[in-house]
Amino acid sequence: MEQTNKQQRKQNTKEEEKKQSLDECIMNNDDALDQLLTKKVAESSAVVDGNWAVAHASYRMNDVAYIFPITPSSPMGEIADEWSSTEDADGKKKYVNLWDQELKVVEMQSEGGAAGALHGALVSGSLATTYTASQGLLLFIPNLYKIAGELLPTVIHVAARALAGQALSIYGDHS
Repeated sequence: MEQTNKQQRKQNTKEEEKKQSLDECIMNNDDALDQLLTKKVAESSAVVDGNWAVAHASYRMNDVAYIFPITPSSPMGEIADEWSSTEDADGKKKYVNLWDQELKVVEMQSEGGAAGALHGALVSGSLATTYTASQGLLLFIPNLYKIAGELLPTVIHVAARALAGQALSIYGDHS
């Protein structure tokens, strides 16, 4: 009985030491991470608009982007297209995604075409994206049913714009 109590106390002591060590490690790493993040943010901070931020993130995480210029999402596709065609002095692509590949940007002739091409790329296994506005998203509906039904992963970047009843609306809105 006494031996069992000693073993149990010894085990409890070891567990407490592990927990204390883990807590110290977490606290030290949190401080180091905070310092690193603060330093990085302070060294390279910039004010950008939402379209640039979306283009930046999507450029890094996709293989292909299908674009069709539609206000107010046009700048997202235009920025991604500009980056994909920019080369450095050696003729290498200046901007690459997370897998060191250039993003292939394809400009389509309609929103429906962009939706169909997106679906085809996703079925083939590509990481694909597109940029549209709320009015253009309505034209995606037939393909959205297929994409969702086939459980294909994608992100469709939608810039807000009012949905029009009779005529097209160019006013930004979140209704």
